[in-house]
Amino acid sequence: MLKILHTADWHLGKRLQEYSRLEEQKLVLDEICQIADRENVDLVLLAGDIFDTFNPAHEAVELLYKTLRRLSKNGTRPILAISGNHDSTQFVEAPDPLARELGIIFYSRYDSVIPCGKLDSGVEIMKSESGFIELKLPQAEFPVRVILAPYANEVSLRTYLGEEDREAEFRKILSAKWQDLADRNCDSKGLNLFLGHFFFMKEGEKPEAEPESERPILHVGGTQALFTQNIPTQIQYAALGHLHRYHAVGHDSIPVVYSSSPLAYSFSEADQEKKVVLIEAQAGQPVSYQPIGLKQGRPLYRVKFDNLPDTLSWLEAHPYCFVEITFVAEESIDATTRKAIMKAHDGIVSLIPQLKNTGGQESFALHVDDLGKDMETLFRMYYQSEKGQEPNAQLLGLFKEIISQTDPA
Repeated sequence: MLKILHTADWHLGKRLQEYSRLEEQKLVLDEICQIADRENVDLVLLAGDIFDTFNPAHEAVELLYKTLRRLSKNGTRPILAISGNHDSTQFVEAPDPLARELGIIFYSRYDSVIPCGKLDSGVEIMKSESGFIELKLPQAEFPVRVILAPYANEVSLRTYLGEEDREAEFRKILSAKWQDLADRNCDSKGLNLFLGHFFFMKEGEKPEAEPESERPILHVGGTQALFTQNIPTQIQYAALGHLHRYHAVGHDSIPVVYSSSPLAYSFSEADQEKKVVLIEAQAGQPVSYQPIGLKQGRPLYRVKFDNLPDTLSWLEAHPYCFVEITFVAEESIDATTRKAIMKAHDGIVSLIPQLKNTGGQESFALHVDDLGKDMETLFRMYYQSEKGQEPNAQLLGLFKEIISQTDPA
């Protein structure tokens, strides 16, 4: 029986508006390392979005390498890490030859082939081809086969999907590739895993919402899910990244699991407990898995108040968090109230005024007479209808900048 740790979506270097999350990331990655040691984990799967940007800051890169060295127990615990849609494929794979000596294997391009051979730790890469690796761990009697599915699009796959049903063609190409790998390499004599960074759902079900902080996956012109049925049936566990909430996607026979991000990265994630997943698996048998909650990092809260004393009392009771406050008022928040709120806490990300409906503002609806109005006028009408006041100069400036970028002229 092997123990495997599944984690994803570290987003190293991520900020919450002007707030750095690096210190929190250090704490939660330390927690993940402690869990791996406490549970005597044999293998770690990191399912993409390692960094938050294509060109991560030095501090984020340093944190990754220090964490992976510790997580690998100086090479005795192998780590498989794939790229996500936030990662640069070149940047992620660049340290692979050196990292591999510590049992850390980076994989980011579908045409890459990981060199075979035995590492100093005793871990052996027995077989490898594009999108696949087979490992032999000293403590296991059976090989571990992994289909590697980093984020990919039409360009990275170096294919043309045609002009009709491009989404279906995209699924068909990936499904055929994965099935071919499974048919040739994955039998009941080994442990068969899938490591991917895609937006998966069960066909026919309502898709899971992508988090506000996540850059939507644009495969071929629109946010589009792959289906769980595209994963070969030989697979015993599919370790996924991209969606930031822990959950298992529907599948008839195998667990298809998102481990979650280690921290809440947007207020849409405010009510989520972040997790890693501990898997117990062996060849030819169904796996068992359990989520383990992560405790480090500032929680995110969305709260609403209509008076200053209650606001200040709540902020005093919750000193270690990030908060988005909606403040209900007759008119815009006065300067004295705003100053008192902002001074009371160091983690206020947004202070949003919500005006009481004093005059029964008419709801915004377009009429034939409005069709000749310019975009700015229509935006003013909408904002007045929703907020009961005119948009300020800063908001208008931002709106003008947006429409200037989308103007076909």
